[in-house]
Formats: sequence, structure tokens, C-alpha cells
Amino acid sequence: MKKKKLNLSGAFAFVLAFLVLLVFVPINMIFAYYDKVYDMTPSGKYSLDPITEQLLDDTSDKQIEVYFLNTLFNLKSEPNCLPVYHTFMELDKRENITLTCFDPNENAELANSLNPTGVLEVKRNDVFVKCGDTIRQISGNLFQTDANNIIEYAGENLIAGAIYQCASGNLPTIYFLKGYSDKTLDGNYSSYRDMVKTDNYEVKELDLSTVDKVPEETSIICIAAPTRDITESDRDKLSEYIDNGGKIQMLLSPCDTEGRFENIEYLLAKFEIGMDYNIVKEKNTKWQLKNLSSEQVDNYFTVSYPTKAEDYSEDLTTEINTLIADGTYESGVSNTRSFYELTSSGEMIEKASIIENLPTAMDSDEYTTVSEPMGGDAVTSADARKKSNQPLVMGYYSYNKQTGAKLIVVGCDEPIDDTLHVPTFGTRRLVMFSNTWLHSSDIDLGIENKFNSYDTMTFADGNEASRTIKLFFVIPVIFALFGLGVWLKRRHA
Repeated sequence: MKKKKLNLSGAFAFVLAFLVLLVFVPINMIFAYYDKVYDMTPSGKYSLDPITEQLLDDTSDKQIEVYFLNTLFNLKSEPNCLPVYHTFMELDKRENITLTCFDPNENAELANSLNPTGVLEVKRNDVFVKCGDTIRQISGNLFQTDANNIIEYAGENLIAGAIYQCASGNLPTIYFLKGYSDKTLDGNYSSYRDMVKTDNYEVKELDLSTVDKVPEETSIICIAAPTRDITESDRDKLSEYIDNGGKIQMLLSPCDTEGRFENIEYLLAKFEIGMDYNIVKEKNTKWQLKNLSSEQVDNYFTVSYPTKAEDYSEDLTTEINTLIADGTYESGVSNTRSFYELTSSGEMIEKASIIENLPTAMDSDEYTTVSEPMGGDAVTSADARKKSNQPLVMGYYSYNKQTGAKLIVVGCDEPIDDTLHVPTFGTRRLVMFSNTWLHSSDIDLGIENKFNSYDTMTFADGNEASRTIKLFFVIPVIFALFGLGVWLKRRHA
């Protein structure tokens, strides 16, 4: 007697399909209801990095508030935003973290409560992290594009960094050195201070004579518009700070004082930069700008922000030059002195100009700027006169690669003064960009960006590509057709 074969066709096949659907459809509905996700992506796009998990464990005793200025539905319904959605969902599971998502256009009162001082610019898709009195804003895009134009999710590292910073209670602090200028932070630089605060920095004044050393929480020391030299005691404190990798910003406007600022020169020399005792003026009317009284004058003039040299590692001007090219800002300075290099850049210290005067034409080597002596002594006055009609530098960066110390020096403070006007907006933005170069307010916890994985194949020529296509596509089709033929022949067996 022949053994009867199992027939998988006909009514039995429909019954089997129905049973499969009966099992898997409810299972999918259950998983969808509980929003259960198994992250199978190589980079872990839909789960938290172990570094983040450890941070959340370490800060479990802190009450942390996270605000997302949009709705979760908008995130969940957009496939590219799912990594952000799942990050928020994992944070919301923590008992000590309160997640609030809302549209700032529909709840302006709550949005304004995140910005009680009016300093921060609150907009849609921003993330705010708050712990106690410390609040950290993450503005704009949580995604980045790599060199191959692949979009990567960088938000987890930014959000985790903000949680770490707020839980510790400290934002990076910029100290304006007090006691050497007739200008003050509140009286003359308040608008600049408020703009810097939107980049998540604390901005305060510091009287070095009242402390034994530069405070530990210092991120940047700013010396703005000094009209007298710093003391030897303060010089020594700043020198030690620099030797330990400190970050210095100097806005050294010309001032008509007798004698040299030897202690400031000493600090500049640690970065291999020298200071001219002069005021630079532009005699070419093509480059002159209008002052606050709308008068075209020679001490307001257009400058350039030199592009990064190929063999240099630091780039401070590409971003501002892009904004200049777009017409967003003008590139101007006013009432500025110049600087020079004491030595050329070496392996230990890299330095380059970030603000230069312009020649009479782009293909010319003739200059019409005049260097008039101001301050200093007889020697510096003679040196200043020699620099007329020469290429001049009104701003430098310098970076000690061994210690990590960094310097930004600009020949005027007017770009950050409250009386700022449009022609110097470009230099103001450059100074603000330099804060991030000196010390980024973002905390990098080492959480890698997350991205989709793509497999690629590279062929030597078209023939190799054709052979591969046949191997991977044509041959399987042949086997499929062969199988179909066998089935047709034996379907009634």
C-alpha cells in the first residue's frame, strides 16, 4: 500500500494561511500596543548606549526635567526621527526624569518659562534639560551629515552631555578680567554677554587680585579693552593657567597710554604673538565704512577673514566666510591695532591670522592702510610708523598642541560693545565662534553617532558588474523557473 503524501495545496493551504495570520496578527498588535522594540541595527539606533545607561544610573538621585519643543507623534510618524523618539522613550522610563513634549506655538507660556531671563532663543525642535537651577539648551538639529553625505543621529551624545552638565550644576564659565579697563561687563558688554549665554556659557567678571589662582571652573579668560597693564601677580596667575592648558581671549583696543603693557606682552609671547602700539586706518575710500553717525571714516573699514591653510589643523573662518558670502554679515572692524608673529608656526604651536587688511585690489600687493602710533614708547612708535602701506593682521589664533592652551587675540573690543553697529557684525560673530573653538560648551561623552548601515560593491569595469548581476540575479531566476517546471510536472503526482 502506497504511503499517502501530505497535500499542501488547495483548501488545506488556505486553512494553514488563515491559522498563520490568526497567530501573527494578534502578536503584532500586542507588540504595537506596548511599543516593544528589538534593536537589530548595527549602531544601536533605537536603544541607549551603555555610556548613557551608566550616566542615568549615576544621576538617578537627581530630579531631571527634559523638554522637547514638538510632539512625540511628529517624531514617531517620521521614520528618520525614530532614533530621537526612542531616546526620549528610554529617558521617560526613568523615575527621576520627567519628559515634557509640546508645541511652543500652542503653549507659549511653558516655552517662555524655560527662558525666564529672555536670553535664550526658544524655537521648535529645541531640547531643554533642567536640573535644579541649571538649564541647558540643545538647539536645532540632532542629526549630522558625514563626509559621504550619510545622515547620522548625534542627538544621544548631545542630550546625555546636557544631562551630565546640568546634574553636575555647572555650565562652562567665561570670566571677564576685572580691574584693568574703564568698561564693565554689565555696562558695556551686556548684549554680547546675553548672546554668549544662548550658547550655554556662564559669563561673569573676575578680580584676580582676590583669589590665589584662576578658578577651577574657568573655561575662558577674557581680557577686554585694558587701559593699563595687568600686575605681575595677575600675570603669574594667568601664566600658570596658560601652562596648564588654559584658554585666553584678548580684545586689545588701541589706547593712548604711556609705556608698554609688558605683562600682557609676556602672556602673548607664550603664544608667539607680538602686539603693535598703533591704530590702523584705511585711506582707500573703497574699503572705508560708515560710523555710528553714518559718516564714512578711515578708522572703520572692511577686512578679510583668511581661509584655513591646507597644512594647518584649525579652521576658525569658514563658517563666518559662508555667512559673509550669503550676505548675512559684513566683514568690518573699527578702531583696531595690529599684531605680528614672533616666530613662524612650529610643531608645538600653530598660529594663523583670522583678520587681515585688504589690498587695493584682489590681485594687487599694494595696501593703503596707515599705522599711526598710539601708546607705548619711542621704540614702539617708530615700529608702528614702519607698518603703513603694509599687509597687517588685526587678529590671530594660536594653539599650543603640547599643553592644549589656546589664544584668540583681536585688535579691538568694539565688535562686542553694546554700541555695535552693522558693519562690524561679522567680526562679532567671529569672536563668538572663537568661544566654541576655545572651549566647546558641548560635553562629549564619547557616544558614537548612530546611522544606517549600507553594503556596497565596487567593480573594476562594466563587464565585471554585468557578470555579478548575472551571478546574483539571472542564475537564481533560472533555478526558480526550473523549480516551477518541476512543480508543474509533479503537482498531480
